Amino acid sequence: MSQVLSKSPKHCAKQGLSIDKSYKKIFFAFSSFFSTVLAFIFLIWLILHPAKPQFSLREADIYQLNLSGPHLLNSSIQLTLLSKNPNKKVGIYYDKLQAYAAYKGQQITVDTSLPPFYQGHEESNLLTASLEGKGLPVAPSFGYEVGRDQTAGRIVLNLKVNGKLRWKVGTWVSGRYQFNVNCVSVMAFGPTVPTGPLSSNQGTQCSTAL
Repeated sequence: MSQVLSKSPKHCAKQGLSIDKSYKKIFFAFSSFFSTVLAFIFLIWLILHPAKPQFSLREADIYQLNLSGPHLLNSSIQLTLLSKNPNKKVGIYYDKLQAYAAYKGQQITVDTSLPPFYQGHEESNLLTASLEGKGLPVAPSFGYEVGRDQTAGRIVLNLKVNGKLRWKVGTWVSGRYQFNVNCVSVMAFGPTVPTGPLSSNQGTQCSTAL
């Protein structure tokens, strides 16, 4: 006579409870390990505390800035910036850099892409860009504002760079952070038309928002 072996409902309940406990132990072990890694990375971040990159204006030259129509602007500006990483233990990857010029809140060149690059500890790099605009729409007051500045003997431009950066600590690389650079360039702009470009040679420190 054959015997049929069966487990009681109570026995099955105990087995199910044991499996649930095993999963919970694995989950808690993984969570603890992940939390420890995050805490370690955050601790390193607090100790190193990376400083914002520094930018300064080295040179800006206006080769063209005139209206081709009532409200259409042609512009050509050459820009040179000095970028510096002030950190002793943190490198910086610069991604998706875009430069442009603005005058009294109006963008007067199209966005110009700069090549991405890596900046080592306490390293400096020169960045150059040719900023241009052809037939850009501007406010009706643009010609009046330029004429008034010419009478005053100077013109003020904002030279801007927007982009994203990543911090590098050892082999660890952070996510991307948006940053914005604003450089103010003041150029002599007299009543007579100059034979060469309007130039600004200065070591003005630019503001950097991160």
